[in-house]
Amino acid sequence: MVLGVGSFAHSIGGALADTGARVSTYLTRNYGHFPPSLVGPAYSYSSFPSPVPLLKQNGIEVVIPQSIDWAWQPWAEDLLASGVGIFSPTREAMRIERERDFAQRLCADFKIPFPQAYVASNRLEAEKILAKHPQPFVIKNPLCSPTSPIHTILCETVEDTRAWLRCVNYAEGVFLQEYLGRAEAGHIVLVSGGEIYSLVTNQEYKYAFNGNQGIVAGAPLGGLVERDPDDKYGLARELIHPLRPWLRRVNYHGPLQVTAIKVGQASSLSPSRNKKSETGKMPVPRWHVIEYNIRIGVTSGPMILRMLRNPAETVLRTARNEKLNLRFNEKLNFGCSLTLAGYGYPFTQVRGPHMPLEVDGKFDCDVWWNEVARGADGKLMATGHRIADVIALAPKLDAAIAKAYTNIRKIRVVGSYFRTDIGQSLWPPGTV
Repeated sequence: MVLGVGSFAHSIGGALADTGARVSTYLTRNYGHFPPSLVGPAYSYSSFPSPVPLLKQNGIEVVIPQSIDWAWQPWAEDLLASGVGIFSPTREAMRIERERDFAQRLCADFKIPFPQAYVASNRLEAEKILAKHPQPFVIKNPLCSPTSPIHTILCETVEDTRAWLRCVNYAEGVFLQEYLGRAEAGHIVLVSGGEIYSLVTNQEYKYAFNGNQGIVAGAPLGGLVERDPDDKYGLARELIHPLRPWLRRVNYHGPLQVTAIKVGQASSLSPSRNKKSETGKMPVPRWHVIEYNIRIGVTSGPMILRMLRNPAETVLRTARNEKLNLRFNEKLNFGCSLTLAGYGYPFTQVRGPHMPLEVDGKFDCDVWWNEVARGADGKLMATGHRIADVIALAPKLDAAIAKAYTNIRKIRVVGSYFRTDIGQSLWPPGTV
C-alpha cells in the first residue's frame, strides 16, 4: 500500500504492479486521486480516517510512504504496532531528515563535511547571525515537512539573504545553511540488515526554468539517474558509510538519499572554502552534505524501481530489515525524468481552471499522471500545477533524455511548460 497521491503513487504503484505485486493506495492529500486508481484500489483519508484497518483487510505486507508526515498522524503508532513492514526508517532514525540541526550534529560527530549552519528563532536573531557571518545562506525550515512554513530559498549573495530574512515565516524558526555553490549531486542507497547498498547517483533539476533560473520549485522539474551500485563518484563512501555505527544503533532500514555539493574546484563556490592553500594550490575537491532524505525520491524512485529486476522483493526485504540481493536490468543504465508543469507553477498561489489534456500518439516510455482527472465525457483534464512526470530509461544517457523529450511533446495542455535543457548542466556529478 502506497501512502500518497498523484504521480508518486501512480509511478511507484505502477512499477510494482507491473512485476506482479498487488497494489493499493491510501490517499493522504486532497488532490491527485485519479492517477493511483489506475493501478489498484484507492482509499481517501476523508472516507477512511486511518489506513490501519485496511492493512489486515487487504492482506498488506508493506507500506510505502510518500513523505515523512505519516509519522505524525494520529494513526502512526497503530501502524507501527501492526507488524506490517514500512519502507521507511522510523522513530529516532527519521531525525536525519526531519531535524536539520540534528543532521548537522551527526555529520560533526562522524567527521563528514557539512556547511556552516545556524538556527535562529526570529528575524532579530537571524539578522545578527548574518551580521556576524556576512555571506550568502540557503534559508530552510528547521523541521522538514511538506507543510513547513519555509521551503528552501537559495540565496547567492548577502543582499539576497538580507532581503529574504525580512519576509520569511518564523513560526518554527529558521535554519541558515552556508551557500556552497551549484555543483550539486545526490546518491541513493538502501540500508537493510545492517548493510548499505548503493543504487544510483542522481541529479535533480530544482529550479523552475531553463538555465537553472527562477525559484527553487516545490518539487524538481526534472531529474537524471545513473545506475551506480559501485558508487563511482564516492558520495556514499564519503557521506553515508561513515554513518554506519549510527545507522545500526537506531535500527535504520529503508532508503537513504544524500544531496551534496562538491567544494574546492573552479566554480561558483563559497569564497571562504575556495581559497588557495599556503602552497598556492586549490584544495582537493570534496563533497559536503547539504541534506539527507529518507525516501527514494519523487523523481528518482520510479526510475530505481524500473532499473531493478526484483523491485517488489527488494522493497519488502528492506521493510523487514533483511539482507538484500539487488538485481539490476543490465541495459537500463540511465534514466531521465521530465515534469510537465501546469498553469501558474511554481507560484502555487496562482491557479488556473481545469484544462483539456490532449495526447498526440502513443507513449513508448512511462508517463505518470499527477494532478489529472477524467471528466464526465471520459477525457482527461489537467486539474493543478503538476500535470505529469515522463520517465525514460536506456543504456546511454543521451538516449534516455531523447526518449523522454519525444514523449513529453506528445502531451498538450494550454499554459503548461517543461524544461528543455535537462542534462545540459549539473552533469556529470559535481559539475555546474
